[in-house]
Amino acid sequence: MSALGALLAPRSASGSTGMRSRILLGFVCAAYSVGAAVGWGSPQVAVFMGDFGLAAAALIAAVSCFLYARTGAGRLRPAWLLFSLSSLMAACGNAVWGWYEVILGVPVPTPSLADVFFLCFAPPAIVGLLVLAKRPVTRAGWVCLALDAWLIGGSLLTLAWSLALAHTTHLAGFQDTSVAPAALSLAYPLLDIVLVSMVLALHFRRAGVNRSAVNTAIAALALTVLSDAVFTSPLLRSTYHSGQLLDAGWFAGSLLLAYAPWGARRADRQPARPGPPRAIASRPIAGSLAALTPYLAAAVCTLGILYNVVEGRRVDRVVIFTGCTVVLALVVRQGIMLLDNISLTQELAQKENHFRSLVQGSSDVIMIAAPSGTLRYVSPAAAGVYGREAEDLVGSELSSIMHPDDLGRVVHELRRFLAAPPHEEPTTRIECRFRSGTGDWLNVESTVNRHQGGLLLNSRDVTERVRLQAQLQHNAEHDPLTDLPNRALFTARVRQALGGRRSGDPGTAVLFIDLDGFKQVNDTIGHQAGDELLIQAGRRLQDSVRAGDTAARLGGDEFAALIMGDGIRDQGAREYQVHEIADRLRLTLSQPYRIGPSEVRVAASIGVAFAEPAISPTDLMRNADLAMYRAKAGGKDRVELYAPQMQADVVRRSELAARLRTALRDGEFALLHQPVVHLASGSVAAVAAQARWRSAQGILFTPAEFLRVTGDDDRTAELGRWLLEEAVKQAADRARAGHPVAVSVRLSAARLLDAGPPSGSIEALLTRHGLPSGALMIEVADSDPRVSFDALEQRLVALRRLGVRIALDGFGSGFAAINALRRLPIDVLKLDRNLVEGVVESARLHKITSGLLRIACDLGLQSVADGVDVPEQVLALRAMGCTHGQGMAFSGPLDEYRLRRALVRGEFPVPGIPSPRPVMAGGSIPLLTGSHTETPVPPT
Repeated sequence: MSALGALLAPRSASGSTGMRSRILLGFVCAAYSVGAAVGWGSPQVAVFMGDFGLAAAALIAAVSCFLYARTGAGRLRPAWLLFSLSSLMAACGNAVWGWYEVILGVPVPTPSLADVFFLCFAPPAIVGLLVLAKRPVTRAGWVCLALDAWLIGGSLLTLAWSLALAHTTHLAGFQDTSVAPAALSLAYPLLDIVLVSMVLALHFRRAGVNRSAVNTAIAALALTVLSDAVFTSPLLRSTYHSGQLLDAGWFAGSLLLAYAPWGARRADRQPARPGPPRAIASRPIAGSLAALTPYLAAAVCTLGILYNVVEGRRVDRVVIFTGCTVVLALVVRQGIMLLDNISLTQELAQKENHFRSLVQGSSDVIMIAAPSGTLRYVSPAAAGVYGREAEDLVGSELSSIMHPDDLGRVVHELRRFLAAPPHEEPTTRIECRFRSGTGDWLNVESTVNRHQGGLLLNSRDVTERVRLQAQLQHNAEHDPLTDLPNRALFTARVRQALGGRRSGDPGTAVLFIDLDGFKQVNDTIGHQAGDELLIQAGRRLQDSVRAGDTAARLGGDEFAALIMGDGIRDQGAREYQVHEIADRLRLTLSQPYRIGPSEVRVAASIGVAFAEPAISPTDLMRNADLAMYRAKAGGKDRVELYAPQMQADVVRRSELAARLRTALRDGEFALLHQPVVHLASGSVAAVAAQARWRSAQGILFTPAEFLRVTGDDDRTAELGRWLLEEAVKQAADRARAGHPVAVSVRLSAARLLDAGPPSGSIEALLTRHGLPSGALMIEVADSDPRVSFDALEQRLVALRRLGVRIALDGFGSGFAAINALRRLPIDVLKLDRNLVEGVVESARLHKITSGLLRIACDLGLQSVADGVDVPEQVLALRAMGCTHGQGMAFSGPLDEYRLRRALVRGEFPVPGIPSPRPVMAGGSIPLLTGSHTETPVPPT
């Protein structure tokens, strides 16, 4: 920005800087006025300030408008350039005037070059005002603008001609025969009249851009025109000389025009204040003045004619002609406005019909409420939405159809909305319930607007949406099968119980419930029956808990219950109370379930965890889960309370399982063999392969220890494959070394039917390692109910054709032992160690074991007793007819080195036999002699 622009424009956007600039402008104008009033102290100074002072002020205005047009005038740049040219003409005229009076010291001739410049002041200003005006968009608008300008100009011309111009023309024509002085005496007032007409006509049509700058520029031109009008009056012009007080008007007009653009820029940079803009309040007044402008012009014209009539003068032809044209223009303008009003009325009626059709045909209900809450209008859609006629609702209170529970909230929201500024919050939205014509409550969503001090409500029925949202919320938080709360809602209830007003109540407890035997129900009678069992179990659980408690289904056959505390502080009392509730739930869930024509029984294992200070919902539920698994591990169908050591056990088992996953890869597993001894001779009939895990910490784990914590069926299967391959490999090595003793490997029925890779099958192992026929015996574990007996039978028959012997492991326990004995091709019965342990002390077990051995003898099967640890058991089993034994009474599990030493020795001492018979080298082993049921088939 130039130095002049910086001087005129404030450096800051603050109000104080703008006020200082206005005060400075007023001070300069007042100082000039005072100087002109006192004659500047001397005639020479007065003439200089009256000529060159005005020239300097006009030049400042020209430069200011030119700089503003170059920097930021936007689309109004031509107007400010024209104002700059107009001010430049005024500056040149005053400079020429000063050249004559100050430099040459002679009176200004009439006409002179100064008159040319002064006459060129008005046309650029008039065109600039046209540029500032808001351009009409229609041809009728342009015609009305021209008529308005002529109405104002013609009226002023009539009045001015009646008062002074006619007299001036008469004197000019009488005193001077030249036409130039007469034309010049009329040119000044006529141009001023045109400029005043444009100022007045365009004041109500100015553009909205840079309004402050435009208003200031119009005021500056109006002040200049007013000074010109005073100058052209006959009374003053004859006595005027430079330096008089009239020059202060021209001086102030020039400085005001120079200030206009830069003061407007300061106003644009100021932050907008909250609240409605001031222009809104002034629009009705401006519109009224614009509408009255033609009538005021006609009144002025009439006053000009009446003045001549009252004075008794002959009405001048100029006045008559001008008055007639003004009246004609007024008639034409009124005709145009009449046609425009007719068009607007038709358009308004069309739009009103259009909006009435929209309102009446809309599915939304539109209501207008007075400030008091009385409904003044209700659209016809109320009959279809609310089931109530619109006429019945008009005149009633809005609160009378609203649900009482929603009234307070709605009133609070509406009061807040009405108190907010309209430009900040034009609308708001409320949801409440309205009473329908049937008496039901409808969920209604309303958009609220302000309307003439009241409210305009656009309402729609959202009952179905609310119902659907509630249903979706319910589905998201409840189990679809039992309709009990699911895990997410149960966790939220636990969090609420721990963080609510009873957060410090130690009686709050969480119960985790697992249905024992549910998988067997699914596998035996189908999943549909299992779902029915879960539904009945959930109903029993829901009926058994108290009113303030929560029952939930977490997934599968796992349920949970949140038991709220009763404020009991005694630990023993609260544990007893919750344990009693849990035991009652266990008994209830363990009752028979009627599913179709049959009854089904399942048990319930329940874990209980109590809330502790500062415990989180996740930790509390985890503790209950640990207690539940402890209850299942302890025998099922029981209640277990959480204890801190359970978490330590879980951590230990997790670490053990993690280490076990890498044990096979790191070679930490070892294969041991326990001799199977012939009870009649003490000879080694076979060896039983057993896996042991020696961890990196030096701990030796048995299969019962490390398989329980794996929790990984794939890892267990991998371990089984390793055990079988190592047992076959080492048995083949021993046979080649001269110790052809059979090896027995315990495999589950599922493992036998596993469709693993062909290279890992039993047939492939026998072929790869060259194990002789009859040197491998498979101990089949008690059959899994999910395993098909038909498939298992076919598999075992195929293995026996390869010379593999089959033993039924764990005989005497399990529900499928008799069925397996009946259907499967068995060579050896291996008694369960639970029978062997009590065979001496318990007469009942003695009879059971004796009967089982008699069955084996009758079927021609050989028998092996597992867990023979003391001599008394050896004597008792041999007396019952048991052929072989395995246990600490003979030897524990041996590594390969000790096993070969035992095989070299060939026999173990047997109680009750004084001199053991030596085993012939290369002789057959009694356990592996040919079966009485089938001739061995050599491997193919």
